[in-house]
Amino acid sequence: CDAVYAAWRGFFKTVLVNRDGRGQVTGFFMAGDLLGMDGMCGARHSDTAIALEDSEVCVLPCVLVEPMAREVPALQHGLNAALSGEIARNQRAMMALRSMHADERMASFLLELSGRLLGRGFSGRNLQLRMTRADIGSYVGLSLETVSRLFTLFQRKGLVRVHQKQVQILNPGALARILQRGPQPSAPAALPAHRRPAAGRRPVPAGAPLGPGASA
Repeated sequence: CDAVYAAWRGFFKTVLVNRDGRGQVTGFFMAGDLLGMDGMCGARHSDTAIALEDSEVCVLPCVLVEPMAREVPALQHGLNAALSGEIARNQRAMMALRSMHADERMASFLLELSGRLLGRGFSGRNLQLRMTRADIGSYVGLSLETVSRLFTLFQRKGLVRVHQKQVQILNPGALARILQRGPQPSAPAALPAHRRPAAGRRPVPAGAPLGPGASA
């Protein structure tokens, strides 16, 4: 592990390249999220993080993270929250791939993204999608055609309004009912803005990988 990265601004996706060379989107990360947690404790990063727009990160060298966390309780809390949030998202993604119907997967994706934005003080109704529909499909295990068809279906039913990459959630209650599995789990809290590490900030142009083997 070379470093852990705190997303300062922008949006990222993480991609795992399979043995056959195909890439699988494994997550989406925004300002306040920590990337590279899988490389802690000397492990190698399994995924590659790619900026979906011009972004900026705070670089936290792994050799400094553990002693810093012991001295700064807020940092330790942020690391724990990021790790637990990543585990929870991975579990929900696995459940979606194994047991959910296509419309349930899309509803779950939209509600989770909405909840994460709300947790950072943004609107949970007006979503500006930085990822492509192909990225969404890769993440939830659907084809590009199915993702497009579901956006059209949700719009026709009055659940969302879609214009290119702008999605307005009109009826979150109806989206939640599609899941048929009770209230959505709350999104993990982001690191408070005034406590995010300020040292080692690095710009990351859109489309660029975060670092050598860097990941979430």
